[in-house]
Amino acid sequence: MPKNAAAWLPKLKKGQGPVYLLIADAIGADIAIGRLVAEQRLPAQRALAEALGIDFTTVARAYAEAHKRGLVDSTVGRGTFVCGKRALAIPRAVAARPQVDLSMNMPPEPFTPELLALMRASLADIGADMPGLLRYQDFGGSAADREAGALWLRRRGLAIAPERLLVVPGAQAALLAILSTIAPPGSVVCCEALTYPGLRALAGLMNLRLVGLPMDGEGIDALAFAAACAQYAPRALYCNPTLLNPTTATMSAQRRQALVQVARNYGVPIIEDDAYGFLPRSGPPPLAASGPDITYHVAGLAKCVGAGLRLAYVAAPDDVSAARVAAALRATAVMAAPFTAALATRWIRDGIADLALNAIRKESMARQRLAARILPPGSYLAHPEGFHLWINLPPQWDRLALTAHLRATGIGVVPSDAFAVDGTAPQAIRVCIGGIASQQEIGQALQRIADALKHPPLAQPAVL
Repeated sequence: MPKNAAAWLPKLKKGQGPVYLLIADAIGADIAIGRLVAEQRLPAQRALAEALGIDFTTVARAYAEAHKRGLVDSTVGRGTFVCGKRALAIPRAVAARPQVDLSMNMPPEPFTPELLALMRASLADIGADMPGLLRYQDFGGSAADREAGALWLRRRGLAIAPERLLVVPGAQAALLAILSTIAPPGSVVCCEALTYPGLRALAGLMNLRLVGLPMDGEGIDALAFAAACAQYAPRALYCNPTLLNPTTATMSAQRRQALVQVARNYGVPIIEDDAYGFLPRSGPPPLAASGPDITYHVAGLAKCVGAGLRLAYVAAPDDVSAARVAAALRATAVMAAPFTAALATRWIRDGIADLALNAIRKESMARQRLAARILPPGSYLAHPEGFHLWINLPPQWDRLALTAHLRATGIGVVPSDAFAVDGTAPQAIRVCIGGIASQQEIGQALQRIADALKHPPLAQPAVL
């Protein structure tokens, strides 16, 4: 039975294009996130026009545009409905497949029985100090945990004194604490024009204004950053310089040095989110290597050891900055869980973290080879040791329509809108090939994506 959608109203971004296109975009976006579902009936055109305070013809054009994109279907006397498996005529065998979620950027889990046995043994070992693990720890981490974090960061070429290093419950908690100490409400933070959605969420929560900077194949343009510093006086630069989420771009050493120099010239601290920095076996050193005095380096374990290991290390520019971030962490998250911190410390010292990283890297490389065999040549950007892809769409495909189409076939991907800072989103999607899915499931999902890219929908006549 069709679902009643009388309460549905599009969330429009005013001043960003013709209203009829904004409504069509909103339909696609709400399908992508599940706010609109297959067979759901949209409001009558006249009713929606009245609710939005616009004329009837604008809504008619919007529904016609959504129909052309393959998002909705209209039947005289019944109304306009969200397209679903029926409308897309998905074969029964395809529709019955378990859903493969390629929207969460998680590492693969290629843990062998031998590696799992080592992990379990470590878990049992740390349980010997059960009373200690059930107590409050030092804010910012115990001395042993900080020393382990400093040891881990040496693998990235960073020599950090344990006093400047904090142990925090995940990278997101680290970003919240850092921003709260250096960027007051209403201030400007610069970042990539396409950036980590978690930063966008924090900016909304903290009333910060994000200014997206132009990028090329190496990430942020240093001259654009200098111009933004002169114009906006930002309180921080956030960047994800290695395997940028979402585009997979990696800054060269020269670009990193140029950004550090601009930041130093204008007195702007850098927040370096090094979530994927451990994945490449070789690459440029972190920004913190050339600008340790102005850089907050955030190294989470979620992408390189395990997504459920909610722990990150923060290297602050100096002791005073570290104390301020520790105070912010105390107010928001209190401390990293002692069990998690102790386990990470044991794995770093015993070499288990390195074994997990190598296994993730090896499996990621295998999945990237699989993607290269299946997807059309030149259709996407990736790194051989990463686990996400950035697919640029052919002209016939709209990113939201493709996301909805793939969702109807049981495949979850993320449209570029999730990453666009200023609302100008390219026709692209992010596809994650990590997670718990097997190579066979990943291959089947990639084949469906490849088929869609090779056979985009034909333009359909407008239906009013």
